[in-house]
Order: sequence, then structure tokens, then C-alpha cells
Amino acid sequence: MLRAMIDPEQIRLISLVNPDGSEVILSNLGAGIVSVVVPDRQGRMADVALGYRDPADYCNDGPCMGKVPGRFANRIALGRFSVAGKEYSLSINNGPNHLHGGPGDESYANRLWDVKETPSGVTFILDSPDGDAGYPGAVHVEAAYSWSEDHILELRLTATSDAETVVNLTNHAYFNLKGEEVGDVTGHFLQLRASRYLSTSDSLIPVGEPAPVAGTPMDFTIPKAIGRELHADFPAINYGKGYDNCFVIDGWKEGEVQKVAVLSEETSGRTLEVFTDAPGIQVYTGNWLEGCPVSKSGKAYHDYDGVALECQYFPDSPNRPDFPFRTLKPGEVYENTIVFSFK
Repeated sequence: MLRAMIDPEQIRLISLVNPDGSEVILSNLGAGIVSVVVPDRQGRMADVALGYRDPADYCNDGPCMGKVPGRFANRIALGRFSVAGKEYSLSINNGPNHLHGGPGDESYANRLWDVKETPSGVTFILDSPDGDAGYPGAVHVEAAYSWSEDHILELRLTATSDAETVVNLTNHAYFNLKGEEVGDVTGHFLQLRASRYLSTSDSLIPVGEPAPVAGTPMDFTIPKAIGRELHADFPAINYGKGYDNCFVIDGWKEGEVQKVAVLSEETSGRTLEVFTDAPGIQVYTGNWLEGCPVSKSGKAYHDYDGVALECQYFPDSPNRPDFPFRTLKPGEVYENTIVFSFK
């Protein structure tokens, strides 16, 4: 078991604190977000990021709680892709497919990253050798976090490689704006800058062209309660027991950061705005949180207790030349900027 491979003494927690007491706690295990403490409309603080009481529970956990998965986040069909005319085979760990870089410590989410503290925050660094988990090329990855006095948590993900390869990085934090210990997120309202989504097979691999959200339970172009159609009889929802879908960001331009999502919760008055330069956002409503390790407050998590808003390339992009995806070549830099702005 992976937990036996990680010395808990090597897990570092780094705290970034604002003058008003708002705090972000990050971990070198998976370059992860452990905690985000922000005020509600009355100025009362609460931790709005799901996480575990025992730091060692983050090792090889199913939900990939708060961490940076890789080398390729999301799914690759049958674990196969080709680069420069050569086919590569990866581990299968999600039905018939490869997910989040593979099982156990094949995934970047389950590794100890090096830590470099910076004036604005902290940068986590990982070197992934050629052939790592079956991927070509030696890749250098950095995850740079900053936390502003305006409650803006910015993550800049970059990677370089000595050979052509595929890279797709994101952050897998789950948010509950009421507080990580306060029930589910079905009453949260979500709005997405996305008039299309990726229809998939029953193993959540995209099929066909992006489909319009209009007239379907996938429509979040105007704010809608997450729970309103969470259990609708609709294939895209039935396959994942809730939302686990990639939405196509309207007006995407490579390298341009734009607001793509707004999550709000009425009782606390908290709002989370998400910005990115990625072309897609995977919305996952924590459909399988039941049975994962206990929370930081000691409560058991249940399905739908948090929502992940994962900014990234589309799933199975290496096998879809029609998707907005580029392989990473020597001399180039992969970049993905994700901004979580709490109001």
C-alpha cells in the first residue's frame, strides 16, 4: 500500500496567511491544497476546502483530494496514445481507461514534491524521468501557488520536456462554501461559461462532437442549483452518478485567462470565481466520496459533499486531433493558470 511508501515525517504543510486571518494550507504531497479558510458575509471564518484529518490519508486516496494529478489528468481511452509515430501503453486504473496518471505512485498526486518558498507563496517542483509510468520524455514540472490579501489563490502549472510527450495538469480540490464539515453542495449555485459539453461513453471517454447544453440538465449558462438536476435521467449524468463532465469553455483563446465559473452559496454569502487559460473545465460533484477518510473536523464525508472545478485540456485529447491540444516538445513550455477568487 502506498501509505507504507511515504514517510509521514516527509509530508510538509505550508501555511499562507493574510492580515485578516484568511489562510491557505498547502502540502508537498501531490502539490495539494489542504485548507482554504475564508470569511463569510458576517466575517466568520470557515475552511471551504475538503480534506483529511490525517496527512497520510492523502496517499493514494480515491478522490485525489486537493492534489495535482499527472502526467495526464483525466482519462486516456484504453491507456493508449501515440506520439511521433510511436504507440505508448499506460496502466489501466479506471474501468478500461487510464486516469490521472495511473494508480498509486505512478500519479504525480501521490508523490512528494520538492518545496521552494517564494516571496508571494510557494512553488512545488517535481522531476519525472523518461518512461515514468509509461510516458515518454523526462519532464520538469512546477506548481507555483500565491495567496493575495484579496483572497485570491492562484496556481500556475508549468512543464518542460526533453522529448515530445503529453502533459495535462490541473488541481483536484473539492469546495464546499458552507464549510468542509457542513453537509452537501446540492444547494450551491453554479454558473459556467460553457454552451457545450463533451458527451461520452459509459466509461466517460468523449465521443463525437461537443454537444449543446441548451435544453438539457447540462445547462449552467445561467446560475443553477447543483442539485436541481443532479439525478436527472440523462446519459451524461447517469454514467457518473452525478456530474463528472468536461464543459467546453466559450471563447477560449490559447494563453488568455478568463473567468469560466462562478460557484455561490446563499446562507454563507460566499462566492468562488474561477479563472483559467485552459479550454475545458471538468465539473465533478463528489459522486463517490462515501467511505473516503474522515474530514479535518473528524466527520465522515458523503457523496456530493464537495464539488471539484478542474481546469484542463479535454479528456482523451492525445487521441482526438480535433480537440484543442498540443503535445509538449523540447524547447516549449506547457502552462495552465488556475485562479480561485473567493468573495
